[in-house]
Amino acid sequence: GVGEVVACSSREEASRELRIEAPAAIVRYVATKGSIAIDGVSLTTNAVDGTQFTVNLIPHTLAVTTLAEAAVGARVNLEVDVVARYVERLRGVPRGDAMNEASRDAARPMED
Repeated sequence: GVGEVVACSSREEASRELRIEAPAAIVRYVATKGSIAIDGVSLTTNAVDGTQFTVNLIPHTLAVTTLAEAAVGARVNLEVDVVARYVERLRGVPRGDAMNEASRDAARPMED
């Protein structure tokens, strides 16, 4: 899918934080401390908030990728962790119903 950089801020030790707006069909697979590829660069997500998530770009990543050029408004290619897609497929949850299923699971009382 395609996302958009909505915020970019400098962090300590010359790193940068990017906040990305992602389509619902993509962000449903994004989890805090999970993996996502942005423009082909595999990164760990810091946080997820609705349809947005953040990643931290360390100095090495900024030096050896094109992500140093990412600015607010830039469109970026997003690829989610394939494991998330396998889990969904194994659960047999239709793509359009996965979020509703997760909500129902969270509302169910735990069994002893």
